[in-house]
Amino acid sequence: MEMAMEMEAGDPPGAGEDGGGVDVIGDLPDDLLGEIITLLPTKDGVRTQILARRWRHLWRSAPLNLDCRGLVKRRLQHPGVVSRILTSHLAPCRRFWVDIHDFMRIDATKDELLRMNAAVDQWLRSAALRNLQELGVSLSCHLVYPMASYISRLSTTLGVATIANCNLHDSTVQGLRFAQLKQLALESVRISECSLHHMIAGCPALERLLINCSFGFRCVRINSLSLTSIGVYVRCMWYKELKLEELIVENAPCLKRLLHLEQNVHGGHLHISVISAPKLETLRYLSNFTKISFGSAVIQGLCVDSLMAVVRTVKILAVDMHVLSLDAVIQLMGFFPCLEKLYIECSFHSFQSGPTNVWRLLKKQNLIRYLDIPLKTIVLEQYRGTKSQVSFLTFFVLHARLLEVMTLGIRITDNSEEFLAEQRRKLQLENRVSTDARFYFTTDRYIRNYCVICVLITVRVHGLIMLYLTVFWNFSFTQTSELSQTVCGVVNTRK
Repeated sequence: MEMAMEMEAGDPPGAGEDGGGVDVIGDLPDDLLGEIITLLPTKDGVRTQILARRWRHLWRSAPLNLDCRGLVKRRLQHPGVVSRILTSHLAPCRRFWVDIHDFMRIDATKDELLRMNAAVDQWLRSAALRNLQELGVSLSCHLVYPMASYISRLSTTLGVATIANCNLHDSTVQGLRFAQLKQLALESVRISECSLHHMIAGCPALERLLINCSFGFRCVRINSLSLTSIGVYVRCMWYKELKLEELIVENAPCLKRLLHLEQNVHGGHLHISVISAPKLETLRYLSNFTKISFGSAVIQGLCVDSLMAVVRTVKILAVDMHVLSLDAVIQLMGFFPCLEKLYIECSFHSFQSGPTNVWRLLKKQNLIRYLDIPLKTIVLEQYRGTKSQVSFLTFFVLHARLLEVMTLGIRITDNSEEFLAEQRRKLQLENRVSTDARFYFTTDRYIRNYCVICVLITVRVHGLIMLYLTVFWNFSFTQTSELSQTVCGVVNTRK
């Protein structure tokens, strides 16, 4: 059964019968059922037509959520199916996502890609997309396509846009203005620095911006009264192209989250300068690749070059550390004195080498003032129970009076009662200073499980599928209640 329009029209056995229960869904009005169907994946929405006679018209009359990925098993049938849906659907399309590679063979020729690009161009000119609210379009990383002028027809209604694997010409961008756009993701897009700034300035309502593996510019200057979240991923597959090196936040009065999204293993160097962001609460950076400036104070690697300056707005800090260092974290706590949540993402070698983190000597260095630690949440990835890690964590177990949750990511092979009991003893959990603190050992790598309020983008690179979390807008790591299925051991014994 390729699509519901090609399915048999008969009702399934038992359709419309009471069956001894109450049909709660069936009692809902058609308008509400249509909204529910719109939220379903396209294939599931289509299949609702065979539930009962009443459901046959609902999908066709509901606002269309058309995700072209995986509509049918045979790739060559895709273009025809998409065209039939756009021409036959009665209601306007609300969300449209298309990736050119979902319709092509991996070894497609240049001519085949060009023909497919022409088909995508035709779809995006369809009258069904006239009032489109969400757009996701990915062309080809093998051919440099210009984004055609049809995007300007959609600019007045779009609220969410993800543009991938294409070339945004200056002539195309200069005339664009997205009055209602709140979320913008640029993935592997070639765009000039001037056009990028023009595009951001042309989105007066923009709240969330993701720049992922895009190129053609060296510096991005942020002057936005509406932006609340910025995520950047510097690394670019086009090695000879100009790529992002500097991000300058000149004026962003509503900015709350600023994230350098790469990992230390293959990160790209980035200098972030924060001139004015009075509401900045969440920050993520790489110890090896990110340099951050707050006025005259600079964080380079794990060192803060100013002992006087402080940033009191930052409450959530995520650091990808090449080497686990207690001295460095203490410095960061001094620079961010209101820090409540600390997420440490460790490289593979961080638990094999580095400082011993012997903290008892710190008291002899007049660092007593740091013992009034504001941290409430501590998360450490790659926990192996090494001496350095144990010493690092024990410092907070015995001195963080406000600590509520400490979560340690362990290997599946370490998920045994013997290992957990040994770690509880080493970490001196029974002697913790915060009697209400809870300690979790989990095998889930949730530390990179940023909450997503948009869609997942699938980008094919040289035949491989790379799955990106496209929108890191709501940067809140997994909370305690969400760990219930992955927790290996919990300690919450009162003194």
